[in-house]
Amino acid sequence: MAKTMIFPCHVQVDIGEALGLHTTLQWLSDMRIDNVDFETDSKVTADAFLSTRNDPSDFGCIISSCRSLFRSSFSNSRVEFVRRQANMVAHAFAREAMSLASPAVHFEIPTCIATLIINEML
Repeated sequence: MAKTMIFPCHVQVDIGEALGLHTTLQWLSDMRIDNVDFETDSKVTADAFLSTRNDPSDFGCIISSCRSLFRSSFSNSRVEFVRRQANMVAHAFAREAMSLASPAVHFEIPTCIATLIINEML
């Protein structure tokens, strides 16, 4: 499954990445899905999530909420950094989201990423 959505406001990149992680955690938590590897190509977001440092900024508050949600809903999961080059599917999917008028949940592989997934499997 995959979900695309855009936020109806402009935010700083770090806040947008943190909101993306939080939205994903919330979505999968609501569906009671565990055993998930959450990958982000934002090193700032991954490092902040994995840190024990308390950050009172807006970004830090979102990350703190991510940590809390993660601890309460995911027992066999992890959040990790992956380089952008290894995350081409996510970027193609993000570009696709920009052209959609509303959020969409995909239960099958969308055409916008099918070729990339097939190439990764080869």
